[in-house]
Amino acid sequence: MLPLFDTPPSPHKPQNPELDRKSSFGSLKPYLPRTWLIFFVLFLQIILLLIARNYHISTAVIIPQHRPEVAAITAVDGGDTECPSGKVFVYNLPHFFNTELLENCHELNPWGSRCDTYSNDGLGRPATKLAGVIPQSLTGAWYWTDQFASEIIYHNRMLNYRCRTLDPESATAYYIPLYAGLAVGKYLWTNNYTAEDRDLHCHTMLKWVHDQPYWKKSNGWDHFITMGRITWDFRRSKDDDWGSRCIYLPGMRNITRLLIERNSWDYFDVGVPYPTGFHPTSPSDVETWQEFVRTRTRTTLFCFAGATRGLIKNDFRGLLLNQCYNSSGSCRVVDCGGSKCSNGTSLILESFLGSDFCLQPRGDSFTRRSIFDCMIAGSIPVFFWNRTAYSQYEWFLPGQPESYSVYIDKNDVLNGKSIKGVLESFGKDEVRKMREKVIQYIPRIVYAKPHQGLKGMKDAFDLAVEGVLNRIKDQEREGFKW
Repeated sequence: MLPLFDTPPSPHKPQNPELDRKSSFGSLKPYLPRTWLIFFVLFLQIILLLIARNYHISTAVIIPQHRPEVAAITAVDGGDTECPSGKVFVYNLPHFFNTELLENCHELNPWGSRCDTYSNDGLGRPATKLAGVIPQSLTGAWYWTDQFASEIIYHNRMLNYRCRTLDPESATAYYIPLYAGLAVGKYLWTNNYTAEDRDLHCHTMLKWVHDQPYWKKSNGWDHFITMGRITWDFRRSKDDDWGSRCIYLPGMRNITRLLIERNSWDYFDVGVPYPTGFHPTSPSDVETWQEFVRTRTRTTLFCFAGATRGLIKNDFRGLLLNQCYNSSGSCRVVDCGGSKCSNGTSLILESFLGSDFCLQPRGDSFTRRSIFDCMIAGSIPVFFWNRTAYSQYEWFLPGQPESYSVYIDKNDVLNGKSIKGVLESFGKDEVRKMREKVIQYIPRIVYAKPHQGLKGMKDAFDLAVEGVLNRIKDQEREGFKW
């Protein structure tokens, strides 16, 4: 132990140490009362300091109980152990960029109001017509959810995300809650608007965000956004072309974009699952559904739900429909011509639930929501383009495509290859294993109903945000390349 006082020893050795010690003690006698008083005062100060310190700690714990706003912050702001990849700060954008669009939902579509479509925080109307098709205990977990509702769903989830922080200085990532898809949607089907109208929300958002101090520290590398339509709706090259030029605007380059269909050659595009109608309220909902589709009796080898594209030469969908109709009862068809398959019908889900395989050609673009409707029903998807799923949803689907799906090159089908013949070549055990892989991945492709997510189970939202946080951390490493 170190000495109490740092007085250096005398360089001269005393002739009689014992006499020297006694002489020193004797010289203190006149000052003993004063010395003990000083020690007593010091001791009292130490005791008071310890009491004050303990009192400060106890009040720091008690204060949140009397301040609801502090308690709320603590509840949302997950600790480092819960958030190993970091935390997200959500920008409080002016209502013009999100809330105001929903308040004017009757203007989002030139053909009619979308207010019912985007009700219930983006989930849409309850799917009451599915009663009798799905387990009774899960009727409250199904909605007629629009395929373009992800911006609303992600925003509501982000506000209650366990790894959200209200302190921007502590954030790893910054979320921009612009409803870019809703903003441009009403301009896509008419010539009554200018290119400036289609770009207005995105252009104004970028000016707002670029003025924030947190943008400047990384030039946008740690910012991300959900864009609820396919990437091609935001990549207009010329003023008179389709969509907005949001992704091409200056300042958008480094922002990570969560889209239902990505450009496979753009690092900053991330493909996320289309919203489906199943929004479980708890892990037990997921497990109940998984068991339901696992034990389902499937009477048809394969099915196809879709409409032909009559104006397209050599329409591939028409070819699939013809093969289905000519497959002697092995294929079930749901012809979606007109509005037969609009939200509000149980035909598609019933078809997927009753079939081992479901055909998934490209839609109006390379992807289609039907992929996820099919997989949620425990049916095995059959793809004809790599870009329909394999190069789109790497964060959400198995890394081995053959473990959960079948691939038949479109050119082989065009040259007369029998889809029925390919699918009949799989044995029962192979089909069972593929279906089990599909069922295993159901939690990863659904969006939970509670804003807090599913306790103990990660859904598509959790995987998407964690993926963004991890890629932001990756780019901070020395030698990182994209």
